Parts: sequence; C-alpha cells; structure tokens
Amino acid sequence: MTVDESALRGLASSVRDADRVVAMTGAGVSTASGIPDFRGPDGLWTRYDTGDFHVSRFRSDPAGFWRDRLELAAELYDGDVEPNAAHEALAELAGAGHLTGLVTQNVDGLHAAAGHEDVVELHGNGRRVVCTDCGRRFDAPPVRERVRAGEVPPTCEECEGVLKPDVVLFGEQLPEGARLRAHSLAQRCDVFLAVGSSLTVEPAAGFPREAATRGATLAVVNLEKTPVSGRADYDLRVDVTEALPRLAELVTE
Repeated sequence: MTVDESALRGLASSVRDADRVVAMTGAGVSTASGIPDFRGPDGLWTRYDTGDFHVSRFRSDPAGFWRDRLELAAELYDGDVEPNAAHEALAELAGAGHLTGLVTQNVDGLHAAAGHEDVVELHGNGRRVVCTDCGRRFDAPPVRERVRAGEVPPTCEECEGVLKPDVVLFGEQLPEGARLRAHSLAQRCDVFLAVGSSLTVEPAAGFPREAATRGATLAVVNLEKTPVSGRADYDLRVDVTEALPRLAELVTE
C-alpha cells in the first residue's frame, strides 16, 4: 500500500505543533532489518518451545537454557544486522527536538545503534547479559562465545554468579522502572505514535489507548489492522521504512 501523503502531512503538522511526542515501536520495525519476529505466522515461537525460555527453566536448568538460548540468539543477532530507515527517522525526529520519548518492545538495541540516546526498553536488551547475583551487566557477544566454547552456564567474572540474558523471560514481569516511565510518557504526551506493533501484548498495548483517552492524537503505523486502529486519528497501514522517513522529512522541512 502506498503512503497516504495527505494523512502524513496532517500527522506531521500535529507532531510539529505538539509539546510532547512519544513513539512506541514493535517487531515491525525490527523485521525490516532482517530480524525475525516472534509471534507472526512464521515467527520464532512457531519453531521453538516457549517453555525452554521460561524463567523457571533458567533457574532449574541454566546450562540447558543457555544451550537453547545460543541457538535462538544465532537467528536474532548473528550476521550484519543494522538499523533501518525507520530507526534512523525516529532518531532524526528526536535529534530535531520533535520526539520526547521512545518506548520499544524490541530487544535488539537497534534504536541505540541508530543514535537514539534514551530508549525505554520494555523487554530489556538482548545485546547485554546481567549477573543474577551482583546485578552487573556485560556485553552479550563475548558471553555467547564463552558458551560456544563450553562454559555452560556462563558466570560473572566479578562474583561467579550465573549470567542471564538481560531480557524479560516468560514468567517474568516487565522491569518496573521501564513500565513506569512508559506509563508516564503515555499519560503526558500530545501525540502518540504506535509503530510496527500488533498492539496485542499487554501492558504495551495499553499505552496508546491510555494516551488517546487522555486526549493525545493517536497514530498507528502498521501493515495490519490493530485492536486500537478504530481509535486512531491516523491509521496508516504501510511499511514503516517508507512512512517514517517521509514523516520526518515533513516535520523538519
């Protein structure tokens, strides 16, 4: 579907005039960079048992968990994965002062790689690991290399605690700090952009509804209809890598 230029111009005007603009991104932003999604018809959870990545499995069998995690990580992070035009457009809007906050459901770290300095990561970041004892965080790639070399489970070099991917596993709650920040941003914004998300997973799905209820202009940019499309002021069912660069261009021209 082609980009609706008239709708984008209207949305751009709303963004320019707003004091606070918040964007929330989902898997549709990452898939454009070649990262497979999790919940789609051909998503990762159609090929992997979600129980293997439950927090209870990590606690009871950390070595087995890490062996399976290594295979999953190879599909997610191996190869030349770079930010795409949608990541870059959001970073451009933020750099120009037109984006107050960015919330993401993704764990790939591509918003930061695109130059976005402050991202609310609802589900953590798969490019990091965290020590379950001392809480120190480390880059994930060297730890995955240690797992490949036979160190299962990998342990903290500081305290020898077991390392865990710094993401929200099945059975875990969202980090309270990230959830509260996202909630605050949704409550206080004038424009809320829901980008590349099916808006079916709570609590993230509730943030755009919360923003709209409080009077914010709501825009949904997603290839498929979402549960909040009917409430959106702008429902753009287009490729995010086409819509967002054009939106950024219109806002900053």
